[in-house]
Amino acid sequence: MTERPVSSDARSAPGSDSKAGPIEGLRIIDLTTIVLGPTATQLLGDLGADVIKIEPPAWDPMREAGALAARKTMPPKEASERACENEKADDDSGAPDRRMGAIFLTNNRNKRSLVLDLKNPRGYEAMRRLLQGADVFVHNMRPDAIERLGLGYEAVRAINPGIIHCGAYGYAREGPYGHKPAYDDLIQAVSGLAFLQATEGEPDYVHSVVADKVTGLNVVVAILAALVHRERSGHGQSIEVPMFESMVGFNMSEHLYGRTHIPQRGSAGYPRSLSRWRRPYRTLDGWIGVMPYTDAQWQRLFEIAERTDLSTDPRFASIADRLAHIDEVYETLAGIIEKRGTAEWLEALDGADIPSMPVHRPDDLIDDPHLKATGFWQEVEHPTLGRLRMPGAGMNFSRTPWAIRRPPPLPGEHSAEALEEIGYDEAQIEGLVEDGIVFDEGIAGRKKPSA
Repeated sequence: MTERPVSSDARSAPGSDSKAGPIEGLRIIDLTTIVLGPTATQLLGDLGADVIKIEPPAWDPMREAGALAARKTMPPKEASERACENEKADDDSGAPDRRMGAIFLTNNRNKRSLVLDLKNPRGYEAMRRLLQGADVFVHNMRPDAIERLGLGYEAVRAINPGIIHCGAYGYAREGPYGHKPAYDDLIQAVSGLAFLQATEGEPDYVHSVVADKVTGLNVVVAILAALVHRERSGHGQSIEVPMFESMVGFNMSEHLYGRTHIPQRGSAGYPRSLSRWRRPYRTLDGWIGVMPYTDAQWQRLFEIAERTDLSTDPRFASIADRLAHIDEVYETLAGIIEKRGTAEWLEALDGADIPSMPVHRPDDLIDDPHLKATGFWQEVEHPTLGRLRMPGAGMNFSRTPWAIRRPPPLPGEHSAEALEEIGYDEAQIEGLVEDGIVFDEGIAGRKKPSA
């Protein structure tokens, strides 16, 4: 199976679940930026929700992050309007589009973009009207900042009593860290994750914005749970999803260890995970991941490695024995694996039903045969950037599949459309654009709001 093309104007068929996602019909007002919030709202969009991304006058700063592609064409409406104004319709074709960086693209599909100055009373009024018809409002601003903007829970509940109001930020607001700013690196540090990654005694960061993404998944779970509760009770509610607490829970599920007991029965930290020998193992020509876990798997490994002398070694006798000598066990395993080549090992280990896999570089994943066979990588046609590759959602539904229904939006691409849906007429929208309160990608004479 090859990468599956997805039409940029795909829509769920009315009355049919063949294309409709499981939460089709829900409207989410998304006031999030960077990675944490956008990963959450993208997944909700993948599942069928109508996500309206409210961008500030300076746009989501992540738009400029990552590899840039040349802008191939203008949207048809804009090109036509420029031509009518005797401007060269493709005068910016071929230039890098700094509004559409790669990281923004991979976290913002299935959304509509409305650029709106919420600090202007007319912009706030438009937001108020959007919230009246919304199911969910989600933001990742600090608690004090969202209150100053007039979009705290009590203010939003007064507009729409049944709304789900979700705040995703660094720390639970009632604690002493509640006022602090937070970024992925800081949360990796304070949550213990950087220490758990320590090599040669020095803490290190995971080379991924893992705190943002894990918290983003918690946001999705929390919102869906609140929607189920509203369906049963009729009541909306406020949700808080802090990064710090999310990551401490994530990290400590195995690492609480001896501190699980009161009084404690040892220190925190799962020895197997913390062993300096727990890592991919070098072969004669590369690296592999290998994980003999059960007693039987270890015995089969000793047989195919021609190390039957270890079969009766008490350090390898049981899971408890191996854990008690974990550094020695994994160091021995490293010495075994380095004796043969990668392909030879993978074939032998697979034949003996011992868990093993190759070590991929990120570039290798594009051509991974399993991901190709399952259609994980999908292609979407973008109106100005051409074809884009997108990762899958990581889940499959038998009746209500997730889908890429929209490519990542240009800034303000849907401003006029979203405002029309809440009752603004053409003259009112053009007035908002002319006054710098709204930015719309396709309106002639448009003006980007001042930052």
